[in-house]
Amino acid sequence: MQQSTIKIAVIGAGNMGSAIIKGLAGSNQQTFSFDIHVSDVNQLALDALQLAVPNITTATSNEIITKDADIIILAVKPWLVEEVAKAISHKIDYRKQIIVSIAAGIDLKTLVSFFGDLAVLFRIIPNTAIEMKQSVSIISSHQANESQQQLVSSIFSLLGKVFLVPESQLNALMSLSSCGIAYALQYIRAAMKGGVEMGVSPRLAKEVVIQTLQGAISLLETKDSHPEVEIDKVTTPGGITIKGLNEMEANGFTNAVIKGLKASHIR
Repeated sequence: MQQSTIKIAVIGAGNMGSAIIKGLAGSNQQTFSFDIHVSDVNQLALDALQLAVPNITTATSNEIITKDADIIILAVKPWLVEEVAKAISHKIDYRKQIIVSIAAGIDLKTLVSFFGDLAVLFRIIPNTAIEMKQSVSIISSHQANESQQQLVSSIFSLLGKVFLVPESQLNALMSLSSCGIAYALQYIRAAMKGGVEMGVSPRLAKEVVIQTLQGAISLLETKDSHPEVEIDKVTTPGGITIKGLNEMEANGFTNAVIKGLKASHIR
C-alpha cells in the first residue's frame, strides 16, 4: 500500500514541539510518510533536535516552513500565539491548510480572532508522554469536516490515545491528562519516599511502584473494571490494606486529589 506523504510544519522546538516531532519521526506504521519541518528562534535548539532526528528540515523562519504545509502545529508558549499568528495568517491557504494549536489556555474563539472564521482549527492538549507514544491527546476543532478530523486524529493516535470532545470539556480533561501526568508522578515520588523510610532503596522502590501501577492499569483496562471493585478485592476486613487506605483518607488523600484537579481547571 502506498503511503500518503503529509507535510507537517511545527513552529516551536521546545519540549512539547520536540516531543511531537520525535514521536512522529519514530512512528512505525504504513499509513503516512511525514515530511517534517520545524522552526524556532533558537538555532541551538534546532541543531539539537536535528541531531536527534536527522531527517527533518529546520529553519528560523516560520513563513518558510509553513509554505505548502498540510498541517501547521503551533507549539509555542500561549503568550506567543498571537504574535506567531500575525506573522503567518496572511500567507495561509485556508482551503487546504489545517492549523493545530497545543497552547494551553488559548481557546478556539481566540484562535478564530487570530486567523479568521474560515480557518480550519484544532485545539489539542497532549501530555509529555507523547514522545514515548503514550500520550493522551484531547482534541476539539473549528470548521473541520469529518475527513479533516479523521486525518488529525489518525496522526495524533500514532502518539497515544486521542479523544475528540466538545471544547466545553477540554479544560477539565486537560487537568486529568496534561496536568494529570504530573499528579501521577507525584504519587510515585511520594510512594518512593515512603519506601525509603521503610528501608527500601530508591531505585527498587521506583521499580516496584511502577510495576504496581502498571498492574493496576491492566486490571482496569483488561477487565473493564472499576477501581472500587478492585480495591474491595484487596481490602480484607481487619487487614493492613484497609488500615493504610483509611490513614491516607484521614490525611485527605481523595480530597487533595480532587482539589488539585479543580485548582488546575481553567474556566
